[in-house]
Amino acid sequence: MNQKELREIRRRIRPEHNSITHLYGCYVNGAKEIISTLEESLGLLTQEEQEKYLALLKKTLSGALGKNLLNISFATKQVLDSEEHRLLSALRKSEGKDAALREQFYRTVMEKLDMDGENYLILLAFDTYDVPHYGKDGSMDDAGEVYKYMLCAVCPVKGGKAELGYAPEEKRFHSATAGQVVSAPELGFLFPAFDDRAANLYSALFYTRDSKADHADFIDAVFRTEVPMPAGRQREHFEGLLSDTLEQDCRFDVLQSVHEQLSERITLHKESKDPEPLTLSPEEMGDILENSGATSQERERFVRRCEETFGAEAELLPGNLSNPKRMEIQTPEVKIQVSPEHSELVQARVLEGRKVIVIDASNGVELNGVPVHIAEGAALVTE
Repeated sequence: MNQKELREIRRRIRPEHNSITHLYGCYVNGAKEIISTLEESLGLLTQEEQEKYLALLKKTLSGALGKNLLNISFATKQVLDSEEHRLLSALRKSEGKDAALREQFYRTVMEKLDMDGENYLILLAFDTYDVPHYGKDGSMDDAGEVYKYMLCAVCPVKGGKAELGYAPEEKRFHSATAGQVVSAPELGFLFPAFDDRAANLYSALFYTRDSKADHADFIDAVFRTEVPMPAGRQREHFEGLLSDTLEQDCRFDVLQSVHEQLSERITLHKESKDPEPLTLSPEEMGDILENSGATSQERERFVRRCEETFGAEAELLPGNLSNPKRMEIQTPEVKIQVSPEHSELVQARVLEGRKVIVIDASNGVELNGVPVHIAEGAALVTE
């Protein structure tokens, strides 16, 4: 799915736009026991209740593609004949109305999912979207796709904090407990994915609130596919690959250039308004490294290790490998942050035998918010 398709489905998750008739759920305690099940007619709920439920579901379509939203791919043999795909497809076909299928899905999740002993709610919804199709003249015709999909959200349920509440009949404030509160989803998914504005039965879109968590237990239980590497772990591996590949040649200017090139590509892609995510292959990453001053041998070594770590056909998202908003330079005593477009103002030097970081201060300096003057002959240097 690309960003445009994601926004199109997100717009569906509103009381006035979707065709969701029922909400289904299962409330599970920390001991993996079912406390209660949920089956609500959306039309019979108050507007406030509708909005709260839909907000939970909509949250599973939030965040960045490749970071919070990860593509889950099914192998052909899974789609043709596998227990996990049959269950998801049957749930989708029945629109959740089959209680036995819902029970099977709940049990599948409960057996494997570890929520650190917390209570949680498994929330399910099913929608049918008549995808509009537009002709060359811009007019809508009747050749659109019918996209049937399911949304799942797994939400922690936590005890509310005791608050002071006002009792009008007594004209006094009393301690009042909010009870069990459903929190924003920790994870969830959309099945099937909405690719090229149509259902793709070979793919699902998985959501994780924490981009560093892989939720391998849930993915294995529901999809039985390879777990995508979390965005946070991708950056750690990438930084390790750079350090191991360059070794003694891991110079300040080389890494500075790598960061600048990645940030520039991210900026240009954003300006192009291309809905497809920006991705780079290991070979393209090797080109960036060589253009930054690495040798051809270092480039080849990096590409080989990159393919071993991420896969030969990996499509790496630059935003997962480097922070496009700031470059961070750190010593044991000092941390410096600078935006990528101004990174040339920071240089590494050796002055009088001392290794220093030099910052161009021509545009002025503030100390604790107060503008300060640098006297002639003084040096603004951080060791």
